[in-house]
Amino acid sequence: MLGKFWNRYTASTTTRAVRVLGTAKPSASIVNFRRSLCRISATNNEEASAKAAAANADSGAPTIFDKIIAKEIPSTIVYEDEKVLAFRDVNPQAPVHVLVIPKLRDGLTQLGKAEVRHEQILGQLLYAARLVAEKEGILDGFRVVINSGPDACQSVYHLHLHVLGGRQMKWPPG
Repeated sequence: MLGKFWNRYTASTTTRAVRVLGTAKPSASIVNFRRSLCRISATNNEEASAKAAAANADSGAPTIFDKIIAKEIPSTIVYEDEKVLAFRDVNPQAPVHVLVIPKLRDGLTQLGKAEVRHEQILGQLLYAARLVAEKEGILDGFRVVINSGPDACQSVYHLHLHVLGGRQMKWPPG
């Protein structure tokens, strides 16, 4: 609903601005203004989704990642071993965007819930991220991101690492 509102709002705002400026084509500043509004809308949607996902985080219900592990949902697998699965993100934020997950959740819904017993799998996930980077040809520069909890906009409560690369990364992130 909010997305439709923002799309209508930004489209009408752009049209009014073009009329005021008397040009048939919107200027770069108008286009940038519209992109900023779209980013605000996307951010609000991400935050709402994260808060909704957090409400069911510890229910034990299968996540979309559990269904990908079980091959009930198709994915493009980049790396797999007995404990880890890596596959392409369906909504990539960089030319290379791969998710690395443990095959067994074992209570590890987010990094903030990690316990001493998870030390080994956490190390395996990071090493798998390195193998993915090598396989994808981005070993010279990549980023690993873990969103933990609703304030970090975690949307799936099955610990996962984002391996991002293939372009110049900026700092500070998010």
